[in-house]
Amino acid sequence: MIRNYFKIAWRNLLRNRVFSAINIVGLAIGLASCMLISLYVLDELSFDRYNEKADQIVRVVFKGTMNGGKINEAHVMPPTGPTLKDEYPEVLEATRLRQAGRPKVIIGNKQYSDENMAFVDANFFKVFTLPFINGDEETALKEPNTIVITENAAVKYFGGTDAVGKILKFKGSDSPLKVTGVIKEVPVNSHFRYELFGSMGGLEESRSDSWMVSEFFTYLLLQKGYDYKRLEAKLPQTVEKYMGPQLKKAMGISLTEFRKSGNDIGLHLQPLTDIHLYGDAVYDLSNSGDIKYVYIFGGVAVIMLVIACINFMNLSTAGSSKRAREVGVRKVMGSEKRELILQFLLESVLLTSIALILATIFGFLALPLFNDLSGKDLSLQLKSVPQILPYLLLFGLLIGLLSGSYPAFYLSSFKPISVLKGRFNFDKKSISLRSGLVVVQFFISITLMIGTTVVYQQLKFIQNKKLGYSKDQVLVLDTWSLGKNQRAFHDELLRDPNVVSVSASGFLPAGPSNNNNYMVFPDGNNSTLVKTLRYEVDYQYIPTLGMEMAYGRNFSKDFGNDSSGVIINETAASMLGWKNNALDHTISRANNEGQTSTFRVIGVVKDFHFQSLHERISPLVMTLSGEAGTTIVKLKAKNVKDVLAKMKITWDSFKPENPFEYTFLDERFNNTYKAEQKTGQILGVFAGLTIFVACLGLFGLATFTAEQRTREIGVRKVLGASVSGIVMLLSRDFIKLVGIAIIVAMPVAWYGMNKWLQEFEYRIEISWWMLSLAGILSIAVAVFTVSFQSVKAALMDPVKSLRSE
Repeated sequence: MIRNYFKIAWRNLLRNRVFSAINIVGLAIGLASCMLISLYVLDELSFDRYNEKADQIVRVVFKGTMNGGKINEAHVMPPTGPTLKDEYPEVLEATRLRQAGRPKVIIGNKQYSDENMAFVDANFFKVFTLPFINGDEETALKEPNTIVITENAAVKYFGGTDAVGKILKFKGSDSPLKVTGVIKEVPVNSHFRYELFGSMGGLEESRSDSWMVSEFFTYLLLQKGYDYKRLEAKLPQTVEKYMGPQLKKAMGISLTEFRKSGNDIGLHLQPLTDIHLYGDAVYDLSNSGDIKYVYIFGGVAVIMLVIACINFMNLSTAGSSKRAREVGVRKVMGSEKRELILQFLLESVLLTSIALILATIFGFLALPLFNDLSGKDLSLQLKSVPQILPYLLLFGLLIGLLSGSYPAFYLSSFKPISVLKGRFNFDKKSISLRSGLVVVQFFISITLMIGTTVVYQQLKFIQNKKLGYSKDQVLVLDTWSLGKNQRAFHDELLRDPNVVSVSASGFLPAGPSNNNNYMVFPDGNNSTLVKTLRYEVDYQYIPTLGMEMAYGRNFSKDFGNDSSGVIINETAASMLGWKNNALDHTISRANNEGQTSTFRVIGVVKDFHFQSLHERISPLVMTLSGEAGTTIVKLKAKNVKDVLAKMKITWDSFKPENPFEYTFLDERFNNTYKAEQKTGQILGVFAGLTIFVACLGLFGLATFTAEQRTREIGVRKVLGASVSGIVMLLSRDFIKLVGIAIIVAMPVAWYGMNKWLQEFEYRIEISWWMLSLAGILSIAVAVFTVSFQSVKAALMDPVKSLRSE
C-alpha cells in the first residue's frame, strides 16, 4: 500500500512539473533562508559559552554619572579583583586582563607584529576554558617574564607546538619572555581574541593600590548557582571603603558630598554570556553584537519558514480542483478518508523532502554571500551531516506534515457525488483562510520593505550629516616606526603641492582612537566636577581636520605659554557653566596625590562628532602635545593613487621597519556603522526573498481562482466581455488583499522603526513616502503576478472553457 502511495505521489509530481517545481522552489527558499539565519542567530547566542564555567563568571564594570555625563567602562581599577576576592567568600577566583597591543616579536632575524597580546593573572586559565597543548595551566604564569602562546603562534615562531622553554624577545623591551605553555586557539565566539598571554607578575602597575586609574578587565568566578546580583548589592560599600578616601585626597571632596551634588560612581557586575549581546560599555575588548538584531533576524527566520509553509498550503489547495474527480472516483471505489489523508500527507512529505534537499544545496551555495553580508565566518560542514541527518529528516517530516495537513484534510473532504457531477463548491471558510494567509504574507513583506527603507535612509543621513570636521581626502598613517624621523617625514610630505596640511595625533574623530578620561573642575571650584575626554593634539590638528573655532584661537607657536592652555568644545563650555564666555577661564585637574594642574581656556572649537551618532556629543578638552605615533594628512589631489605612490617612496627613503600602510578617515567612519549596514543589507535581501515567495503564493491563489471561474469567464467572453475587463475582474480581489496588508503593515512598521531610531541621538524622521513606496511597490508586484495568470485565463477560448465544464 505504501509503495502504491509513493507511486501515485511521484506520478502526480511529474504530471504537474511546473506547478510542483514552483511549490518546491518556494518552500526551498524559505527553508534555506531559515537555515542561514538560524546559523547567524546560534552563533551570536554562543559567544563565550565555550567556557565550562560560563554560568559562574561575571565581569566587573565601572558605571556612573557626572554632571549629566554617563560613565560606562568595561575596565576597572588594578586592586578591584584582589580586593573582591579577599572581601567576599562567594568569589572563588578573581582574574584580570590588561591589553598590551601588538608588540613586535623578534625571533632570530625575523620580526612579527600581527599578534594581539594581553597580560593576565596566573589563575586566568582556571577561570577560562583555554585547553593547554603543552605546559601546565596551574603554574604556567606564576613567575614573571613568562608567556603562554596559541598553537598558531607557536607554529609561526618555532615551526611546531613544542615551544615550551623557548624565548620570545620584544622590540623595545629588555626583558625576554619564556614560553611556559601552548594553548589551542581562542574560539572565534569569544569576546576577546589574543595569541599571546604574558604574566601579569611582570607588570608593575598590576600591583598598584590606586582606585583612581583603570585599564584592568576584571572577572570573578562565583559559586555554582550563586545569584550575582546579591554580590552586586554589596559593592557600594566596597567603593565607599576603598575608593572614597582616595577620591577625597585627589578631589578634595568626600564620596558622600560627590553623590549629594547629583553625581555617582560605582562597580557593577555583568554575566560573561551577556557581554557580547548586552554589552554597551566603552573601551571594550571587541565590537559587541546586539540582542535586538538577534530577535529581528530570529523573527525573520521564523517568518520565512511560516511564509514557505503558507505558500505550500495555498499552492496545494490551488491545484486541488484538478484532482477533485480523482478524489470522487477513489471514494466511490471504496477509499476511506484516512487513506486519502495519508496519500496527500505522503505527497506533501515527498515534496518537502525534495525541497529540504534543495534548500541544503541553496544554503551551501549562498553561505559565502551570507558571510559577506553578516561579517561572519559561518560554515555548513559536510562531515557533520551524518550527525545532523536524523534531525534534518525529522525537520522535513514535521514541515511536510505541517504544510500538508490543511490540503490533505481539505481534499479528502470532497463529496464524491457532487464532485463527479461537477457541482462541488469550495466553502467560504477555506477561501477566507487562503485570503487571510495572503494578507499575512504581504503584511510581512511590506513591513520588511519599510524597515529596509528606513535603515538605508538613516545610514544615508549619517553619511551626509555635517560632522563638524572633514573626513574626505584625509589619510591616517601609523608612523611610530619612524621615531625621531617623523618630523622630517612631515616636512617632506608638505613639499608635495597635493598635501594641504599634516598633523600628528593619535586622537581621531572616527574609528579606533586614543582616549583619555579627564575629570576637571572650573575656576578652582572642585565641588563641580565634569567628566570630559582629553585629546592631545598639535598646532595643525584643527585645520587639518577642517574644524572651526567658535571663538578664541587655535594653538600657535607665536604664544610661548600655550602648553598651559586648552581648547574646549561648545558642550564643555556649556557644562562648565560658561556658555559663550569661556575665554580666560581656567579648568583644573587633580592627580591621585591631590596635586592640581590648572589650564587657561584659549579657544572654543565648534562641536564636532568624535563619537558614534548613537551618542550625544560629550565635553572635550584639547591639550597641546608633542610627537605622536599617528600622522594625519589632508589631501587635495583628485588622483590619490599617484600621491600615495609618492608618499610610499618618501616613506621608504627613511628605511622604517614597518611597511607603508594607511587608512582613509571616511573609511574609518563608515566602519563605525558596519552593524547597521549589515542589518540593512540582510533585511534588504530577505525582504526581496519574502516578496518573491509571497508572490508565489499569490500566483497559486490566482491560479486557483481562475480555475474555479473558468465557466464564468467563458460565459462573459461569449457575452462580449473584453480581455482587460476580465483581467480587472480577476485582479480586483487580490488588490484588495494587498491593500488590507498595506493598511495593517504601515502603523506596525512605523512603530517598530521609530523604536529602532531611538538608539540614535541624531536620526531621521520617518516620512510618508517611505511608507507609500513600500505600498506602491507591493501593489505593482501583486498586479504583475496576478495579471500573468489573469491574462492567460482571459485569453482562453470560451468554447473550450464551456466544453471543459
